Amino acid sequence: MALLEFEAASFDEYVSRGGGRGLERALAMAPEAVIQEVALSGLRGRGGAGFPTARKWAALHTGTGPRYVVCNAAEGEPATFKDRLLIRRNPYRVIDGIQIAAHATGAEKAYVGLKEAFTTEFDALSRALEEMERADALPVGVELVAGPDHYLLGEETGLLEVIENREPLPRVARPYYWGLFAKPPDENPTAVNNVETLSNVAHILAEGPDWLRQWGTEASPGTMGFTVAGDTEREGVWELPMGTTLRELLQAAGGVPEAVKVIFPGASSTALVPAQLDTPLSFEAMAAVGSGLGAGGFAVYDEGTCVVEPALPFCRFLHVDSCGQCPLQAGLGGRGGVPRVVPAQGTRQPTSKRRWPRPGGPRTGRSARSRPARAC
Repeated sequence: MALLEFEAASFDEYVSRGGGRGLERALAMAPEAVIQEVALSGLRGRGGAGFPTARKWAALHTGTGPRYVVCNAAEGEPATFKDRLLIRRNPYRVIDGIQIAAHATGAEKAYVGLKEAFTTEFDALSRALEEMERADALPVGVELVAGPDHYLLGEETGLLEVIENREPLPRVARPYYWGLFAKPPDENPTAVNNVETLSNVAHILAEGPDWLRQWGTEASPGTMGFTVAGDTEREGVWELPMGTTLRELLQAAGGVPEAVKVIFPGASSTALVPAQLDTPLSFEAMAAVGSGLGAGGFAVYDEGTCVVEPALPFCRFLHVDSCGQCPLQAGLGGRGGVPRVVPAQGTRQPTSKRRWPRPGGPRTGRSARSRPARAC
């Protein structure tokens, strides 16, 4: 659909297919007008919280000191791959979104934070930046920062710590109130948006706010990249309109398993059961059933699974990868820590497939600007 179908192997191809029009139009507008355009589109962050993008950008204009934009490309939720796929298919559009955000907020510099293991994405962005710089298509400088392969790197304030050459431990204040390199009396407000959010921005400015609203719901406009893993016929990423039901997503992934037992929407949201398969995948509908849309990742397990088995690695993931800092790990460890032994008394047949989504993604590759996390 809107995002995944627009691939570009070079900057020339990107421009020939209409890329760059959003940035060109944005630069001809006042920053406040760009923010208003994004507000009319109803765009909400695709990184997990669903915070209105325009409201976040507008907050930067109330702060003091230099401003910054950060693209959060440190995708770390279990069973998610959409941001990495978007970078691989079209890094130029992500960078255009960053430039538009910088113009709208008055930022003097931008950063892209990603994990040191994401070497394919780092190389794609590096190549794109070089091409765009040669084409004089970068009004604001962009620096790539590769950090440790920990879940906390994807938390926006932990990402700021890494950019400042520290360990990825979360801050209390949000970046748009207390941002990069801030020192009293300056607040240095910083906008942090994820890859998918910024990719949408480039299209919104090129086509107008109604472009996003042609899909989705009133409160959750647009499409979203949904990752499906586990006991399904096909694992992968599907871009579908917000409001598509969970059942329809699983059908796109090869069909709803006959004996589906539980679906985990990421690591921190309440698991869903078969009776909830017709829940629309929107921020408001998922909240209404006591769960959350998160970053759009779903790990599916069938009746052959003892539900404690997949729950245990999720608990370990939150407990260990949070380094005891993230609020999501509260209650997981206690005095005794995460359990290490689970009775193996399920009903799974020996011939059943076994695919556990690995929290945090691949663990191999080189580092460009690695930041050690000694506390972890």
